[in-house]
Amino acid sequence: MKNMMHKYRPSWLAAVVIAATGASGALADTNQTYDPLIVSAQFKAATLELVVSDATRQRDIPLRLYLPAEKKPAPVVLFSHGLGGSRNISPFLGEHWAARGYVAVFLQHPGSDTGVWQDTPLPQRMDAMREAASLSNFLLRVKDVSTTLDQLARWNKSRDHALAGRLDLQHIGMSGHSFGAVTTQAVSGQRAPVGKLTFTDTRIKAAIAFSPSRPVVGDPQHVFGNVAIPWLLMTGTKDVAPIGHADVPARLAVYPALPPGGKYEVVLDKAEHSAFTDRALPGDKEKRNPNHHRVMLALSTAFWDAYLRHDVAAQAWLDGEGPRTVLEPNDRWQHK
Repeated sequence: MKNMMHKYRPSWLAAVVIAATGASGALADTNQTYDPLIVSAQFKAATLELVVSDATRQRDIPLRLYLPAEKKPAPVVLFSHGLGGSRNISPFLGEHWAARGYVAVFLQHPGSDTGVWQDTPLPQRMDAMREAASLSNFLLRVKDVSTTLDQLARWNKSRDHALAGRLDLQHIGMSGHSFGAVTTQAVSGQRAPVGKLTFTDTRIKAAIAFSPSRPVVGDPQHVFGNVAIPWLLMTGTKDVAPIGHADVPARLAVYPALPPGGKYEVVLDKAEHSAFTDRALPGDKEKRNPNHHRVMLALSTAFWDAYLRHDVAAQAWLDGEGPRTVLEPNDRWQHK
């Protein structure tokens, strides 16, 4: 069968895509050295759009799921979009994770999603976005995560649901970009700037923050010093958001404050805030670098494989020289 590229796969991935051993479209068995970029050429992620209805809060949470080929229970990875985004953001991540055998669940957070700006006159959009980057929306977002996990568990047990028996909810990863990274940090071990308040959901076993940041106030050591699960941080040397107080120093303040043990950070050279999504933002100055997405897919996949699947080869790749095979010379990588 002739190899076919999925429409969202960038051209650089053609070099590592290989034919499946059967008609299932599952990940091919290469019997070679671990490579987090290899997927079956025949695989096309099935997508499923659902809505979680939270009657208590009178709130609906739209979801977009990317499903692996096999219908046996698979680890689940969640993704929380940035301010003004939606469940449709960054399909390159969802499709690759599904191709690697994960159920990828992309959440949409009402109040800080595309509804903030879509019907707002252009001169008023930035003000509307700033207003949406609020404490109240942060609190709604963190509750959205636990509510979604609760509903996934119910669907997994329901015999007549499309997700019945397809979710391995003992192995859950959390991720997000920008406001979604703030959401991810909050539910994955971060503490409030003052006191011991947390929104940690202990069902989450590993987390990836794209464009992480420290809180505006508080000691980073207090905020991040008790994070107990593996974290992977991805940022760039020009990762500055147009809204909020997250500049490059705020993003780089997170990693040093984390305790050792499964903690990783990559800083991509010349990567702007939009580099971690599938589209440029108004005001971008740098030319988009296709290798940035290649790095994101490779590192995130190896991280999920190592900490959700306990894959020894993935762990060795992640902790050894593997990352340097995808990084460019001026990218920075460290782990502890």
